[in-house]
Amino acid sequence: MEHIFIINPAAGKTDCTSRILAMAKDLRARHGLTVSCILTKRPGHAAETCRGLLRQGGDYRFYACGGDGTVNEVASAIAGAENAAMTNIPTGTGNDFLKNFACQDRFADAEALWDGPQTALDTIDCNGRLALTVACCGFDAQIAADVHTYGRLPLLSHRGSYIASLGANFLLRGLGHRWAVTVDEERAEGDYTLAAVCNGRFYGGGFLPMPEARMDDGVLNALLVRKVSRLEFLRFVGPYSKGEYRRFPHAARAYTPKELVIEGLEEDLTLCLDGEILSARRAVLRLGAGKVQVFGPAEAFQQGPPVNL
Repeated sequence: MEHIFIINPAAGKTDCTSRILAMAKDLRARHGLTVSCILTKRPGHAAETCRGLLRQGGDYRFYACGGDGTVNEVASAIAGAENAAMTNIPTGTGNDFLKNFACQDRFADAEALWDGPQTALDTIDCNGRLALTVACCGFDAQIAADVHTYGRLPLLSHRGSYIASLGANFLLRGLGHRWAVTVDEERAEGDYTLAAVCNGRFYGGGFLPMPEARMDDGVLNALLVRKVSRLEFLRFVGPYSKGEYRRFPHAARAYTPKELVIEGLEEDLTLCLDGEILSARRAVLRLGAGKVQVFGPAEAFQQGPPVNL
């Protein structure tokens, strides 16, 4: 078994490379493990590195040392692989992936991770690209596309950066997009504010769009929000961030689709997959074919209290 630390030195507001290197060195010395550290140099490098190692054969435990983007790259590379599992040592700003687990603080120390159990998590397939937590389209994706601009400001947390981007988009952009939406075989055209397809429960630095979502249940939870006025949006966003979308049945509708297709009728779609931004005229979203093996402290995989639906 090889333990590979994939370190993103650009993640977060502070370079944590020295701390991670020391952690890996200590792990090797204490347990006699085969440990390697690889620093990413550009977007996509983490995924390329993991795929290259898997082609060589052997068994791997990957430590994604970064934020949700680094987690996404490693997960995309190892999805469906039987000889690889991953975990996350959070050094990013949002770290929404880990909010789906108990004892999040224990993921900060490899000593609590290296021999932990693993579990298989579902993925979201969007036009052949994978998301592990949330794939969104529309207003939410626009906010995510702009959030890094505000994340550079020293006094803002990731959630603060997200709220700042939300405010800017609310004031400067429209809240409606003309889409054709097909949920399984039911097609409708209309004006929509956003669509969120959830495998996990959190995004945007802690927003909770669909509290019923679970990452290991083989089900995707999708929420479609019709176009709302600015006044309606102000009433909606607070409860929405807390998972209370059911308070707005006239605007928000939940689904558990096998396939969701969104087509931009007047413009390309802005899509966000675990914080990674892309553009397309048409998005096909479904459950990914391959699961991702994730390891961590045993207590991390305990489900929380039942969701009040």
